[in-house]
Amino acid sequence: MTPPARPLGRTATAGPPRLTYPEVGATRTPQALPGGYHHLRHRTLVGHGRGAFEAAGTAVTTWRMHRAAGTRLRTDALRAAPGVRVRVALGLGPLEYGVPCEVVWTAYERTRTGFAYGTLPGHAEIGEEAFVVDMAPDGSVWFTVTAFSRPGRWFTRLAGPLVPVAQRWYARRLGRTVRRAARG
Repeated sequence: MTPPARPLGRTATAGPPRLTYPEVGATRTPQALPGGYHHLRHRTLVGHGRGAFEAAGTAVTTWRMHRAAGTRLRTDALRAAPGVRVRVALGLGPLEYGVPCEVVWTAYERTRTGFAYGTLPGHAEIGEEAFVVDMAPDGSVWFTVTAFSRPGRWFTRLAGPLVPVAQRWYARRLGRTVRRAARG
């Protein structure tokens, strides 16, 4: 079930990686996120047992989580892999706002599945966000969103404290979406 390996820097679209921050991969260690950023950590219990873990992990790594939560996601990859570029968008038609990201790491392990993507030029924020499903020794299945970010554009600087509020809201929404996926 592991996707084909793609070396970091290879992308689903042409061109070299141009991540907008130096701390690439820092979300792998959520307890040691870099300073100078807003930190987000949100954890949701989504189920119990191997079946829930596999269903939740598949929803996360095949982009179903994002789509089921109401975002449009464009990528030419069926599954998250390092170097894959994605465009996540909200809104419709001329009111659509999309942001470019690139997958910087993945985990396809026995009790941990997920990925993180980082911001590319044109994104409203600067930073990285990870979406991980873990199965604890007691069989409980948890979905965690971990992120570090700071404003990257004038309008996100202007929005100030509203951006972290929106990020927490979206993390909770993703948790509910993954919980539904884990239940089948």
